[in-house]
Amino acid sequence: MKKDYIITKDLSVGYNNIPLIENINLKLRRGEILTLIGANGSGKSTILKSIAKQLSLINGYVYLDGNSLGKMSESDISKKMSVVLTTRINPELMSCYDIVATGRYPYTGRLGVLSDYDRKKVIEAMELVNAIELADCDFSLISDGQRQRVLLARAICQEPEIIVLDEPTSFLDIKHKLELLSILKKMVDEKNIAVIMSLHEIDLAQKISDYVVCIHNNKIERYGAPEEVFNTDYITELYNIKNGSYNAELGCLELEKNASNPKVFVVGGNGSGINLYRKLQRDGIPFAAGVLQENDIDYYVARALASKVIVEKAFESISDEKIREAEKIALSCEKVYCTLNEFGSANIKNKYLLEKILALGIEICYDMYS
Repeated sequence: MKKDYIITKDLSVGYNNIPLIENINLKLRRGEILTLIGANGSGKSTILKSIAKQLSLINGYVYLDGNSLGKMSESDISKKMSVVLTTRINPELMSCYDIVATGRYPYTGRLGVLSDYDRKKVIEAMELVNAIELADCDFSLISDGQRQRVLLARAICQEPEIIVLDEPTSFLDIKHKLELLSILKKMVDEKNIAVIMSLHEIDLAQKISDYVVCIHNNKIERYGAPEEVFNTDYITELYNIKNGSYNAELGCLELEKNASNPKVFVVGGNGSGINLYRKLQRDGIPFAAGVLQENDIDYYVARALASKVIVEKAFESISDEKIREAEKIALSCEKVYCTLNEFGSANIKNKYLLEKILALGIEICYDMYS
């Protein structure tokens, strides 16, 4: 069984000897990812800077591979730990290659002369993060997203056993967010490194982390595997979400619903209604949706955005009672949409509902833009 590689014991962190967060007890083995989440200003960066020895500890200890970090030399630490923080660096007249090459300094000696092996590691790291085309570019002139990739390459070039990253996906577009996290995951799996990082993208934290630490009210409020931490009610509380909602099942955020009496009724299901729900929300049109089973993917988004949802129990066929409720609401609306192309045995009564609506002379729209 793997031993814990990094351990914090009764750690207190803060500024000017004033604790911001106390009793921080974390542990992580090599081959694992631990992610800190929480609102802006909650203390994520303070914890990471303290673990990385960028801030003095107020109390407690950090152990790295069984050794107290406070008793290790900077040289020994740099051969085991690399750090990518959000602090901007603005070196003058340094190419991106030069920046990445500084990751080899723990191994080059005082003169910083790169060997062939060192230069090979620089190129490998830049290729790994798809930054090799930036090698000759002035680091001060590239975009923030490109800088992030170059700084990650520098950390990789250091050949660490643990990487500490503060918001590594900041400034990156969707492609490069996924690319960067995939690189980290690959390194964790193939090179057996440990990763401690903070992320704002909780959907990504939920998917990549082995453990998640939730920081709230100046303390570690929850600490465990993603499936133990992530639920809709808790994440809503953690981030004090009031103008919208978070859905833990789908890992998505939705804007605030229009809770007025519905003007539109949508018959959907199996994911077919989601785009229409979001369009109606954007247009400020209150709507009702149904009849949806509780295990239908449409239900989770409709619950967040519709002013009224007619719901049947999961895996149950739609009952006559629910159809009567849906019919009453549909007939009170100005417009009825259907996003379904086919019906099965569980939702066949939605088809009968539509037939009844048509028989009453009410037009049904099958195009969300009509």
